[in-house]
Amino acid sequence: MEADKKKLALNIVSSKVNHKGFGAGAIDLSNVSSIIIDGGEAYVDDGALHAKSKVEKGIKFSMNKEEVPNGRKCWIVWVAVDRTEEGAYYAGMTACEMLIDTEARRGWKILADHVNKMDAAMKRNFIFDGLDDTEKAALKNQLIAHNEEWWNRSDQTLKDALS
Repeated sequence: MEADKKKLALNIVSSKVNHKGFGAGAIDLSNVSSIIIDGGEAYVDDGALHAKSKVEKGIKFSMNKEEVPNGRKCWIVWVAVDRTEEGAYYAGMTACEMLIDTEARRGWKILADHVNKMDAAMKRNFIFDGLDDTEKAALKNQLIAHNEEWWNRSDQTLKDALS
């Protein structure tokens, strides 16, 4: 049964044809994926695109941090992947903080911040404010483990930010 499970992977720019009409001008998320950082572990979880990542499921979120006094810090990292003639690379990346109290089924996040940071990643920015050295190392290791060639082709700005 485990072998039948679909392996999570970072999406890559699709080769869809641009159509005019219904849906024209809509945001194309086909080149955006998410990585969750939880307790020093980083893993791909595309459920975050719809607020249904492993850590978010079953959690009632508030915009009031005080309502989650026992929350552990987790991060959603929005990852934009692009392609050149040489191949794909990590083009933009931003980190968004959340607090999760699994036992109380409560959490804190600012949805507007998550949307703005996703947009920033899609615009090829790198923002890692608040990530500590352990979290940066976990993210870097996950990016390399996922696809070292993409990492090697990525901008030096990303490599410096996670070093």
